[in-house]
Amino acid sequence: MIPIEDKRRVKSRFADLAEALDPVGQPAVAAALEGGPGHAVLAGLATASPFLWGLALADPVRLERILAGAPETVLEAAIARARAQCSAAADIAEAMRALRLLKQEAALLIGIADLGCAWCLAEVTTALTRVADESATLALRFLLREAAAAGRFLPVDPENPDRDCGLVALAMGKQGAFELNYSSDVDLIVLYDPETAPLHEGLEPAPFFVRLTQGLVKLLSERTADGYVFRVDLRLRPDPGATAIAISLPAAYGYYESVGQNWERAAMIKARPCAGDIALGERFLAGLVPFIWRRHLDYAAIADVHAMKRQIHAHKGHEAIAVAGHNLKLGRGGIREIEFFVQTQQLIAGGRNPDLRGRGTIAMLAALQEASWITPQARDQLTEAYDFLRGLEHRLQMMADEQTHSLPTEKPALLEFARFAGYADMGAFSKALIARLETVQQHYARLFEASAPLASDVGSLVFTGKENDPETLKTLERLGYASPSQVAEMIRGWHHGRYPAMRSAKAREDLTELTPALLQALAKEGRPDKALFVFDGLLARMPSGYQLFSILRNNAKLFSVLARIVGVAPRLAEVLVRRPHALDGLLDHGTEGSDAQGFNAQAWIDGRLAGALATGESYEDKLDLVRIFVRERIFVLGARLLSGELDPLLVGEQITVLAQAVVRALLDLVITELKQAHGSPPGARVGIIAMGKFGGWELTSSSDLDLIVLYDHDPDAVETDGPRSIAPSVWFARLTQRLIAALSAPTGEGTAFSVDMRLRPSGQKGPVAIHIDGFRDYQLKEAWTWEHMAMTRARVVAGDAEFGRLVAETIAGILTVKREPRRILKDVAEMRALLASEKGGRGPWDLKNTRGGLVDIEFIAQTLQLLHAAEHPAILDVNTGRALDKAMEAGVLAKTAHRRLTESWRLYTALSQVIRFCVGGNLDPDKTSETGKILLSHVAECSDFDELNAVIGVTQTQVRDIFKQIVGGK
Repeated sequence: MIPIEDKRRVKSRFADLAEALDPVGQPAVAAALEGGPGHAVLAGLATASPFLWGLALADPVRLERILAGAPETVLEAAIARARAQCSAAADIAEAMRALRLLKQEAALLIGIADLGCAWCLAEVTTALTRVADESATLALRFLLREAAAAGRFLPVDPENPDRDCGLVALAMGKQGAFELNYSSDVDLIVLYDPETAPLHEGLEPAPFFVRLTQGLVKLLSERTADGYVFRVDLRLRPDPGATAIAISLPAAYGYYESVGQNWERAAMIKARPCAGDIALGERFLAGLVPFIWRRHLDYAAIADVHAMKRQIHAHKGHEAIAVAGHNLKLGRGGIREIEFFVQTQQLIAGGRNPDLRGRGTIAMLAALQEASWITPQARDQLTEAYDFLRGLEHRLQMMADEQTHSLPTEKPALLEFARFAGYADMGAFSKALIARLETVQQHYARLFEASAPLASDVGSLVFTGKENDPETLKTLERLGYASPSQVAEMIRGWHHGRYPAMRSAKAREDLTELTPALLQALAKEGRPDKALFVFDGLLARMPSGYQLFSILRNNAKLFSVLARIVGVAPRLAEVLVRRPHALDGLLDHGTEGSDAQGFNAQAWIDGRLAGALATGESYEDKLDLVRIFVRERIFVLGARLLSGELDPLLVGEQITVLAQAVVRALLDLVITELKQAHGSPPGARVGIIAMGKFGGWELTSSSDLDLIVLYDHDPDAVETDGPRSIAPSVWFARLTQRLIAALSAPTGEGTAFSVDMRLRPSGQKGPVAIHIDGFRDYQLKEAWTWEHMAMTRARVVAGDAEFGRLVAETIAGILTVKREPRRILKDVAEMRALLASEKGGRGPWDLKNTRGGLVDIEFIAQTLQLLHAAEHPAILDVNTGRALDKAMEAGVLAKTAHRRLTESWRLYTALSQVIRFCVGGNLDPDKTSETGKILLSHVAECSDFDELNAVIGVTQTQVRDIFKQIVGGK
């Protein structure tokens, strides 16, 4: 008996039904209204189920059939009528009406049989599933008859066109297991066999079966004046975001065998052919047995399946068992936990025990106990809880034909539902519900007690499955993602193995575990959507995801580093596409002691590079290894800079150390190769001069290497001593060209460094390698002032040691020549004006070329050296900062000007290092993320980006004023 509180409402609605009734024609209904059999059920419908009461009131004749007959008989008669009507339907409208009338009668019949306790849970779910199966079958037969009439389809059996038709609809989930709930969607996977389908000759199978599937969805799901039959969901098919709604058997097999996920294995446990070519469906599932059922005890697979449930519970709202608002399906102790309890153990053991491969939850609880996987107590308690919770779920959905699983949150609505469920008050209902939920939770928790939480308290993060989880979208929005649906779809695409990196089961399992931490880390970087899209782009181009995921799984601290890189420095992130193990360098603390006493950074990097090159067999191998080494090393330096571990000024020195090591190693390699072909000139000596930022220990991640190559040989040498002799000048020219190519020519691993030789005597018109005598003569007799300015940063970085000392002495001799101050100042001012006209109009964030920028500071340092090195040779230094220090010590630069210039140089250099890693060129504040602005502000020791902009403006004004005082110009 269902408790009845609102007698006035029942009386009013009974009066409405009585008025529509023919007492003679509907005696069973009349008796029920007067207190006879069915009275309590009708009262319950009138009180709490507007949907079912509407069906009862709309057709008293139908209600009479239901109340007067046995439920089984009434259902069979309704199905028979629908078959006859669909078979005789002249058009799709008639077929749609017949199917909807079947659904209406079945809904009312099954609801009354359930509420009146005429049927148990199994009978209710079987009847609901039977109606779904019949509806899909009748719809498909109608469509096949239409196609046959049009000559597109050639049925094997015209009376039963679905027999051997080449298309099958697999019922998934609850429909597949005969466990359909009262307001379920039907989850279908539609497959076809392009080889056996009896189609008209020349007709393409794929478009035909896609249109047929569209028609099936229309027949079942489209709302008409008679309602709808079932909502159809086709998203359990392989990779639904990238595949047609009907899939060929070869494509389906290929998907499951190569990128099928563990959650799809669990879903396929319940798969069952329900409409169309049933024999074809059975053959397909038989062929899928090796995918679903593994011969070994498959404990590893349950981690991936269980991850979805753990992600659901990551939100605190699902952690506690409650009554008001509790989700009977997904909440703690709910239906899903019972289903997962069964399915995961089926996956573990079903490969070796065929008795554990059944579809039904209750039947498999019994089978698991029979096989000693669970105790009799677990079987009995979970069976009873499942029956109880499914009963409540049905009553929730009966109320308004809505696919809901959550109890009402408001007290009056919750009390009304409790009474509809058969309880006199909230106390009794709450006690009964909590007891079952706690029982389920205890059994489920013991099964997965070793599993760690995935997302702590950030919220639900579920991406395994076919659709967006509403709670997940809310979590993403709270985390700061602007397009939660797009983010969720992207991540599901990863799970479907759309990228090569995601095609191994191990990679997908790792990703399931890592995604929550990755999303949280990206959310802290500002513009997380953009950062995630960058990461997605990296993932799309990675040949394998295993290495990256393995590193992240074992080193949680790298999440924040990775997030920072993809958030503000996508150029740097490109390294990970081909070299995910570049992240390993962040775990190697070998260079963190570079400030420690006795540490030799150059020796350390030289040794590491030599070790890498030793693994290469050929010249080409070694060139590739150099490029890999450079990219990985610059990645590590950039990552440590962006994470705040390295001082920006130290980064410039470290990149310069790397470049020196590479130039030295490749020079040796090139000389060895050249000697094998041509020998070498007698007394050959070579020196590589670093110029510009390379010479000044100030390289950035995007700097070219400015080089000059000098050489010497015995005065009487006319040719090399090898098998194919050539002139010495030709030999040194080829050496230089090969060195340039070894550094900058693209290989399969990219380039090492770009090279710029334009600072050599006579620039691009001069020879690429210059004899030291010619170099000396040119610098002393022909060089322009700007070339002498450039020479202040020249230093020997590779080649013969003794010859290098000679070159250094030559450079010092050139720079200490006494010069005429007026000419120097005039030349410098004119040179600066020319640069300003060509490159100075790009705004204040062109930190190098803008007026008052880095070039002004460098020109000041170089000018002071040219003016005073003759009297104060100690003023010479290739590094701008140290040159300014020495100028002050020599008394040629005022202390105030020194302080301002040094602070400005440090500021520009630090910001430039960060900007070059992040964007490669000049900064555009309008396109810079908030995280990027915060990072730059932190580097400059400013409170925010507005303050940094103000500091930049003041700094540029001060530098320009000092430039005018020392050099002159406008």
